[in-house]
Amino acid sequence: MVGKAYYLALFTSLLGTTTLGGQGSSGSEEPTALTEEREELRTLRVRPAAGSIRIDGDLDDAGWAGAAVAAGFTEFQPREGVPARTPTEAMLTYDAENLYVAFVVRDDPEALRVSLRERDAVWGDDWVVVVLDTYGDNSWAYMIGANPLGVQMDARFSNSTGDDESFDVIYGSAGRITEDGYRVEMAIPFASLRFPDAARQEWRIQFVRSHPRASRHQYSWAALSLNNNCILCQSGLLLGIEGVEPGGQLELLPSIVAGQRGDLADGTDPGSFRSGDPSAELSLGVRYPFRSGWTAEATYNPDFSQIESDASQIDVNSTFALFFPERRPFFQEGGDLFNTWVDAIYTRSINDPVAAGKLIGRQGNLAMGYIGAVDEHSPVIIPLEEASATRQNGRSVSNIFRARRMFGSGSSIGGLITDRRFTGGGSGSTAGADLLLRLSELWQIEAQVVGSYTREPAEPGITADLEGVTFDDGARTAMFDGESFGGRASYVSLERNARGWNFDADYWDATPAYRADNGFQGQNDFRRAVLFNGYGFHPEEGFVDQIFVGNRNGQTWNFDGLMKNRFAAIFAETSLKGQTNVGVEVTWEEERFADVLFEDMIGWGLGMGSNFSEAFGFRLSYGEGEGIHRASVSSGYSRNASASATIKPVRNVVLSPSVRWARLESVEGETLFDGYIARARLDYQVTRRFSARVVTEWNEFGRGLSFEPLLVYRINPLSVAYLGSSHGYRDFDDPYALERTSRQFFLKVQYLIRP
Repeated sequence: MVGKAYYLALFTSLLGTTTLGGQGSSGSEEPTALTEEREELRTLRVRPAAGSIRIDGDLDDAGWAGAAVAAGFTEFQPREGVPARTPTEAMLTYDAENLYVAFVVRDDPEALRVSLRERDAVWGDDWVVVVLDTYGDNSWAYMIGANPLGVQMDARFSNSTGDDESFDVIYGSAGRITEDGYRVEMAIPFASLRFPDAARQEWRIQFVRSHPRASRHQYSWAALSLNNNCILCQSGLLLGIEGVEPGGQLELLPSIVAGQRGDLADGTDPGSFRSGDPSAELSLGVRYPFRSGWTAEATYNPDFSQIESDASQIDVNSTFALFFPERRPFFQEGGDLFNTWVDAIYTRSINDPVAAGKLIGRQGNLAMGYIGAVDEHSPVIIPLEEASATRQNGRSVSNIFRARRMFGSGSSIGGLITDRRFTGGGSGSTAGADLLLRLSELWQIEAQVVGSYTREPAEPGITADLEGVTFDDGARTAMFDGESFGGRASYVSLERNARGWNFDADYWDATPAYRADNGFQGQNDFRRAVLFNGYGFHPEEGFVDQIFVGNRNGQTWNFDGLMKNRFAAIFAETSLKGQTNVGVEVTWEEERFADVLFEDMIGWGLGMGSNFSEAFGFRLSYGEGEGIHRASVSSGYSRNASASATIKPVRNVVLSPSVRWARLESVEGETLFDGYIARARLDYQVTRRFSARVVTEWNEFGRGLSFEPLLVYRINPLSVAYLGSSHGYRDFDDPYALERTSRQFFLKVQYLIRP
């Protein structure tokens, strides 16, 4: 509901809670006293370990004697600047191979929220994290931590894009619950980090603790203010690390995928199911992190399939392509660099590569990245003014280049070039520049412009169903008939991020002939302006942590100046004790679709979520209002709802059911569509390394059922074995007379080798 800057300021978007509101704390709205000046930064000076350290959750090893100690944590959420409710200390030391981090937390052990789950699945627990900005330029940082049982959790955080939980670091961890709280111990290999090749390191560092009780209290070692839109700028300074070297260690990632699958020979005949022959494929990944700060990575015949399928989305009344997040490990390193406001780079456009390579590097404040790939089955998005089409067009070669230079206090300037060429003819290229300019601790400007040049394949058969569809005032056809054209997309934003008043003025556009072959562009021929205002109130006492109220207004035109959409919305959100959030929104909208103007469409929505109990949490939403049935270009009245829960009867078992429902009726009361998608996931963590899970989904719209059991043995993020299967069924005719449509059994084993 609220603006993106509001969520980034929280620094906690991956905490596992619904955040309909919750922006910070009480206090004045004047900029904080924290600056980039070295003498004003909280500083920690570390010394080499006095002896060996064993990662077991005990801190009686000789190596911890004389370790640097970070104490005096303060709260930044929901209140700001007050002492932590219970004491926390972080300890730091190092040797030639590892950076060692330990936390000692004093708390009631009976009150801890603790889970034994897969890594990165415990952000709703008590946890501790060290944040390392190894280049000290405030562009991005490692977040590395664990819960009280030592279950690992890591992410990559940047001021502009927030956190990326898919990012993985290889490190050791152990946790131990004690009589007066808990301890966490971690060994982070320098080989897992990227940092300057210098005799003496000067990093930025932050320690963060999550303390979820009646409220989700957040504490940090270096004080954090949400009246500063650069979270990383407020980190402390880490000095004293000497004689360590980055990179220089070859990494090999061989893998084997074996399996057998079956499908319908005729997609409409349930009796045509046929099982294929068993098969096995080998692949190899190679990575070498150079000491200069560059990392080269290549992969041959990679298995980029998802171990778990993407959750289905309700698209029955949508005319645009669906966006799915990137979860493939090969694209994780440098992911923040390739992420821009205009989605000119969407790595899932590289679908099924025969081979791929990547080069990521740093030279001072300049970061650069390159991705190249030969893709066997290349998806193409054809964006139009009111719809988009997706096609497959065979083999292609992609080259993607990105650069970004940091300057000042968290500002940056960057550029990108992408190029995809099909072996059968046709190509698509883009080039662009972007700017993030921090005007003050509260205000910033974001801007980007991207130009494109497209030469369509001469393959009209692929787009035969688009015959007669034109764009750019009828000057061009949507079919692949070999046309060439160019376009532009741009974005500019003025933002204010604070505990109190938040402001965001955005402008987006894309010309009628703009496309992004290596990006995600589902619509073009539009100009859009959106204005957001919101204000947060933070009571000192009582049942309410925060109240946030605001409004959004916007309008969209095409490039002929014709109004396509305009809207206004007001909302109110509140964060209550019991980690409970409630929000309500009322909207007014009018839209021109297929040359029909739909006026005065009123709607409203209500959302609620709570993690009041460690054993049970839930999310609910409901909305209704006037809308458009796009297939018939007619007015209707829509209703939609969603519900999800997290049920944890014991520490190592979690059931996560969810359901999403949508219904649209005509003005005469006729049902135009009505359906739901129900999904359930059951996780059973046997040990830190061994787990089992089952995912089941029923899609009422397609009358389809999927069932996906999986066993996982994980040594680290890259050394892992999967044994599983997937089964698809469909109700072709009679209700619940399910027929098998697909089946797959698979074994995937990959192991990281550092010779």
